[in-house]
Amino acid sequence: MTLQKIQSLEDLNSIKEKTMPYLSLRLGAFGDDRTSQEKAEALASSPYNHSIMVCAGTGCLSSNSQKVKEQLLEEINKRHLADKVEIVKTGCFGFCELGPVVVIHPGAYFYCRIQPEDVQDIFDNHIEKGQAVQRLLYKNPTTHEITETMDENKFFHPQTRIALRNCGIINPEKMDEYIARDGYRALAKVLMEMTPSEVVKTVRDSELRGRGGAGFLTGRKWAFTAAVKQDYKYVVCNADEGDPGAFMDRSILEGDPHAVLEAMAIAGYAVGASEGYIYVRAEYPIAVARLEKAIEEATQKGLLGENILGSGFNFTVEIRLGAGAFVCGEETALLRSVTGQRGEPRSRPPYPAVQGLWDKPTLLNNVETYANIPQIILQGPQWYASIGTEGSKGTKIFSLAGKINNTGLIEVPMGTTLRTIVYEIGGGIPQGKSFKAIQTGGPSGGCLPAEHLDKPIDYESLTEIGSMMGSGGLIVMDESDCMVDIARFYLEFTQDESCGKCTPCRIGTKRLLEIVNRITEGNGKLEDLEILEELGHDIQEASLCGLGQTAPNPVLSTLHYFREEFITHIQDKRCPAGVCKALSRHEIDQEKCISCSICTKHCPVKAISGERKVKPFLIDPDICTNCGICVEKCPPKAILRR
Repeated sequence: MTLQKIQSLEDLNSIKEKTMPYLSLRLGAFGDDRTSQEKAEALASSPYNHSIMVCAGTGCLSSNSQKVKEQLLEEINKRHLADKVEIVKTGCFGFCELGPVVVIHPGAYFYCRIQPEDVQDIFDNHIEKGQAVQRLLYKNPTTHEITETMDENKFFHPQTRIALRNCGIINPEKMDEYIARDGYRALAKVLMEMTPSEVVKTVRDSELRGRGGAGFLTGRKWAFTAAVKQDYKYVVCNADEGDPGAFMDRSILEGDPHAVLEAMAIAGYAVGASEGYIYVRAEYPIAVARLEKAIEEATQKGLLGENILGSGFNFTVEIRLGAGAFVCGEETALLRSVTGQRGEPRSRPPYPAVQGLWDKPTLLNNVETYANIPQIILQGPQWYASIGTEGSKGTKIFSLAGKINNTGLIEVPMGTTLRTIVYEIGGGIPQGKSFKAIQTGGPSGGCLPAEHLDKPIDYESLTEIGSMMGSGGLIVMDESDCMVDIARFYLEFTQDESCGKCTPCRIGTKRLLEIVNRITEGNGKLEDLEILEELGHDIQEASLCGLGQTAPNPVLSTLHYFREEFITHIQDKRCPAGVCKALSRHEIDQEKCISCSICTKHCPVKAISGERKVKPFLIDPDICTNCGICVEKCPPKAILRR
């Protein structure tokens, strides 16, 4: 790490020149487009023969990647290879289900589910002999085909990484490595070459839209804040990521925290603010720790604080921890929480651009939005606007989860189809089951059926078909999912997370949930469907903030696309997917049953009887509680949900 303060572009260039050789091996990932000669030159310039990248994101750390890293370091010391092999902790590669992930350069060999006991094998073969360890490489769950490198892996092919460009390449705790990737060069450019109004115009011309969910044009928001004549303004980063299954912002903060700090400083210069706050949930301890370290480093080296790069511009950043309230993702609720008040929204106008934090003009964007800014400044607004669709420019990060072979984090150009995401990147549905629906936009979005798989994803197209972009959660459902139960789950979440300030949201979501619960319990009526639709639209129109305005979306979209499933629950008193316990029963297929008695051993209520190895077993429906444990434990999969 540099010891002197960075005071000029020349200082940044010097750090890049000294540090780049250490990164040269690592650049062969995520669609490396260097020529063979450039790769050879990079290999020759590197002080190491191999770079071993160990994912240090939350997902991999929870799978003991830290122990893998420690074992790697121990093996290096034992073999006296410290001058030939480097071990680097880095951000999320995206393939979160396969952690701990280790990538070895040159070649970007992709090893997954690595355990400490695998390390010796990696050194014996890959490091010493140059032979990839086949058993540790990625294996396609459907074809069982092994792919050795990231370049060969279809998970990475359709992706374009802008906001995630440094995740998996740099050590997020070393500022010099960020600088080597042109970090803080965008800040230097705006301070030395551009006026604040030129910065705002650049962001406007890029047509970047806010990635927090609403999709408001970022440049327009910056222009509104810049136009307000006040002596004091603030820049705020929304890192309160509350959607179930969403981890886009967390991964950026864990893998590339300086990108957000640089963007906030650029925003401060553009709108006339000298103070910034990052509001991040306390459940993200790794992200918080890396942010704190990044703020400390950037301040020590003069890239935050007073007189940045000798320009006379001052900008500081502080962290504020949130308690995990979903409603604090709404901007006015977030700003109240930053000041220590109860997180609940207020009526708008006035908008935060006019009256925000401590009643001063405030610019607020989310993590992913800020992460795009440095590249827009460096590459130009036309470059960014050339990616995506007519109304939605650039790329979007999605967290892909649910009934999908390849769960993880992806970044794709706007306009990529759902089919590409589910079947090319996601690898399709596990166990050969049929795709049923995909939930976009988290609790605020909607459930879309297979007929929309070829729909390009952008803000307008998703709204047209009854869903929304949201912050970027994608949850895939298969034939075993009950859409009525899915609607119930999301209603339960939003009802529980309602701050209670406005009646439509506080009471309306509770009534919606009561009706859907009745349907899942077999007590629904056909007229309930009309009530759900009417009440849902009323809540959308009358609620104070985005939480209430979007809370009915999951139930309205499932009613629209899966109405027959609701009717079956009501008229036939049956759950086709066998999920709703009150409307389901379990039966044992007598032809498949092998009389192993495993089901009887696991049944908590002793509802299964039979004679081991003599005759098939039976389930007593009067005793069975439909817990489903027998279904999971049955070796021949002979137990069916009806």
